[in-house]
Amino acid sequence: MAANEEADARQSLISACLEMTRTGINQGTAGNISVRWKNGLLITPSGLPYIEMTIDDIVFMNMDGSYHHRQAPSSEWRFHRDILQARPDVNAVVHAHSVHATAFAICGMEIPAVHYMIAAAGGPVIRCAPYATYGTEELSKVVLEALSGRHCALMANHGMVATGPDLREAMWLAVELETLCKQYALALQIGTPQVLEAGEVEKIIEKFKEYGLRRRPRAA
Repeated sequence: MAANEEADARQSLISACLEMTRTGINQGTAGNISVRWKNGLLITPSGLPYIEMTIDDIVFMNMDGSYHHRQAPSSEWRFHRDILQARPDVNAVVHAHSVHATAFAICGMEIPAVHYMIAAAGGPVIRCAPYATYGTEELSKVVLEALSGRHCALMANHGMVATGPDLREAMWLAVELETLCKQYALALQIGTPQVLEAGEVEKIIEKFKEYGLRRRPRAA
């Protein structure tokens, strides 16, 4: 049973990677995904095309950063590991270079509350972490700061990161973040976006406790 559970967990990462390509939130092998697993994490390997990936290619990494695998883990393993270490509420991390989110990240711009769905991010603004070289401890530090009190963030001149209590919700949030960025980009071309007041966002966050991504109830 335990072996089947691990195989399922590994397959879920591959399926999520293929879903990122299908939905257009990532291109090539730029994105990476991790999930908490036992006393460490499972993470996608570095540079391997998703279509070629098998469950044996998924890397198990200890929380001290050590691993024993023929594949190297994603070059971004450090912020995946550090998010999972720092945030007990997070069990999955999705990183992608989606077009609209990355465009705002290139400009170093935060996303304000121009739509009530920003409540899914956990606050009235989606922060943009300052630029730091990929794969570094510095990048991990600024990403954690941008995620303080939030479930997702932009990464300057880089991309986006979304988290969740499970992989399904982290993927859902990644798509919602890209959608919000796309809407904001279009609104900026049309006119002056109207930003919701902080009090309204807090109200929506409270309402989201009874709303959002749902699961079909299991049969009795």
